[in-house]
Amino acid sequence: MAEAHSAVAFSFTIDHDGVNINYDHDIFYAVWQSGVRSWRRRLTKFWNSIWTGAYPASPYSLLLIAIIVASYFKCDVSHGLIDFINSYFTDNAIVSTLVITAFYMCYTILLWLIFVNLVRFCVKSLFKYKGWMYEARTRKLSFKTKLWLAIISFIVKRKPQLYSFQGSLPNLPVPPLDKTMERYLLSVKPLLDEEKYKRMEVVAKEFASGIGKKLQRYLMLKSWWATNYVSDWWEEFIYLRGRGPLMINSNFYGIDAILVHPSKIQTARAASFIHSAFLFRRAIDRQTLKPIMAQNLVPLCSAQYERIFNTTRIPGIETDKLVHLDDSQHVVVYHHGRFFKVPVYYLGRLLTPAEIEKQLEKIVNDESEPQPGEKYLASLTAIERTVWAEAREKYFAKGLNKASLSTIEKAAFFVSLDDEEYDFDANNPNKLSEFGRAMLHGKGYDRWFDKSFNFIIAKNGRVGLNGEHSWADAPIMGHLWEFCLCTEFNNNAYTEDGNCVGEVRAKVLPPSRLKWDFSPEILELINSCTESSERAIADVDLRLLMHKAYGKGFMKKCRVSPDAYIQMALQLAYFKDCRKFSLTYEASMTRLFREGRTETVRPVTMESTAWVKSMIDPKATNEKRIELLRKACERHQLGYQDAMCGKGIDRHMFCLYVVARYLNVESPFLNEVLSEPWRLSTSQTPHGQTEMMDLKKNPFHISAGGGFGPVADDGYGVSYIIAGEDILFFHISSKVSSPETDSDRFRRHIEEALGDMKTLLETLFEDKSK
Repeated sequence: MAEAHSAVAFSFTIDHDGVNINYDHDIFYAVWQSGVRSWRRRLTKFWNSIWTGAYPASPYSLLLIAIIVASYFKCDVSHGLIDFINSYFTDNAIVSTLVITAFYMCYTILLWLIFVNLVRFCVKSLFKYKGWMYEARTRKLSFKTKLWLAIISFIVKRKPQLYSFQGSLPNLPVPPLDKTMERYLLSVKPLLDEEKYKRMEVVAKEFASGIGKKLQRYLMLKSWWATNYVSDWWEEFIYLRGRGPLMINSNFYGIDAILVHPSKIQTARAASFIHSAFLFRRAIDRQTLKPIMAQNLVPLCSAQYERIFNTTRIPGIETDKLVHLDDSQHVVVYHHGRFFKVPVYYLGRLLTPAEIEKQLEKIVNDESEPQPGEKYLASLTAIERTVWAEAREKYFAKGLNKASLSTIEKAAFFVSLDDEEYDFDANNPNKLSEFGRAMLHGKGYDRWFDKSFNFIIAKNGRVGLNGEHSWADAPIMGHLWEFCLCTEFNNNAYTEDGNCVGEVRAKVLPPSRLKWDFSPEILELINSCTESSERAIADVDLRLLMHKAYGKGFMKKCRVSPDAYIQMALQLAYFKDCRKFSLTYEASMTRLFREGRTETVRPVTMESTAWVKSMIDPKATNEKRIELLRKACERHQLGYQDAMCGKGIDRHMFCLYVVARYLNVESPFLNEVLSEPWRLSTSQTPHGQTEMMDLKKNPFHISAGGGFGPVADDGYGVSYIIAGEDILFFHISSKVSSPETDSDRFRRHIEEALGDMKTLLETLFEDKSK
């Protein structure tokens, strides 16, 4: 009916009385409001771009410079210039005045641009200094750092917008080749025997003195020209050129605040999160969202926020591409095997949560059956990228299928209303693991894995998300997720019966069902893809652990970095599990630099292996173990700081390898380095991105974090979140088909390792009390 109503919104007839024009006032008013909203967004972005482009200077400085230039033109010293313009152009006073005014404006703008860029250059030079980070570890600040802190504090006093610091952030530096070689050899020393290590020393030295110098020069050239010498290649070669499935292998997931359950009505929580997400998008567009500041002083790069909404990964035969739209006014909802387009704006106004809930209720109450193949359609996004690209080109390039697929890809994001219930039970940890598995892969056909992110709402109102990884890293999605959770809590979003607070003020267009035209060939392909995704799901062994014995509070009492503490626990647990050390990946951010993403920290060090061995050695004393633990934690923290400051190993090696590929040069050393398997991949789930929630006042309103699938066939993927002073969550994944791994066994070893460390460090407190 909605389509029919739109079709007759404007019509005219001709009869013997003349021309009779009929039109729908509401339709024309809706078109007008849509245009007003579009132009308002453009003007807001234009004005914000001026403010952010000038920051930390102010656009008002243009007025000051204009006054100075005007005064200069009025004084005697400028008369010669004015006389020259008058005599050179014309004697006509009007033309002469126009020429002088144009010259004056151009001269003023030029001086202002020089001033702005000079200020930004000075600020960029200040942000290049990283001594504060290393001195914070020793808690002894030099005079240089104290002076730097005073200047930076003055600069950031002015309230910045989200992108204010983008032009002032330094570029990521290319580390010296010899330093990278030193760090690499030091990182593999505990993993190699003496003979293999000596061979690696020889190979590394040959590379550094040979082809490595040539590759380094090209990389330096790129760093002078490009904003970031890593990020574009990392996105292209690691993500977009990957031909493997996104499900399990690439995408990550997030979980609800499990200790609270504000509403058990599926449509209500879905509406609340959809509305909050669009508020977050509005804050990004208007730049009212504050940039994340390290130590409340140093800004992190905000570039990744640009593609969080209206973004889809489009499959290609050889490489995928990311398509980002400037705006989108709808979401696509999947329910009971059907796809619906749900508009979230009416007459240029964002719908309220109550209005969105009514829209979703119409979907849930719709008893229509899926078309043949429609239910399992999204399994195409869960398989190998080449297969999906060929199918998209062959079956979705025209007609009804193209229109419906375009609706999904142009949506702000994807929403899945699941038919199952997920929950948390402290007495049954398997329920939380099932929750995590549903967020990671679902059934393989009820998530659109190509979208930048999926909101997933269970039948009992539990929520989660699934994020695509190529456009950004988990901290950006973590910020959105916390914003939605906090907005829901702070606004008391639900009535006593669990529905959204608010009135339904508008009669909006109802959700429209997407239509498909599937041939027997594509139906057969969809069935094949569904079977393939089901086999992949069956091979995932995901376990979640809620550790309640202690958390960050105890770690801080021990005066060690909580992240380093947990990494040492994971190393001890892995050694107990596999009876060996393996190359371990930990992600660190490089957003202190412009367009920075991540760098790898290598937690396996000489210090960490020495400590783990001491924990296994019955002859070692507790005093020795504590001493070795502190050294291991300090060494890990130093490696983390090096990675954040652009002194990492793996991104540098990766870029050297890409240069070698472009030059068609073979490097046995780089081939060997980059083929080393990461059998333990770890990541800390980001939190604390928003100041909207005080966890001390609301200790139960914490998210369980999120996780990812196993990186290696015979390894573990471990994500963790320090959820509070006394709670830790771990997400442990591996493959069922691997005889070497067992996620449940590793979960027990993590609990055992954390218990051993607490018992060890409690002896330190006992000695002090005596």
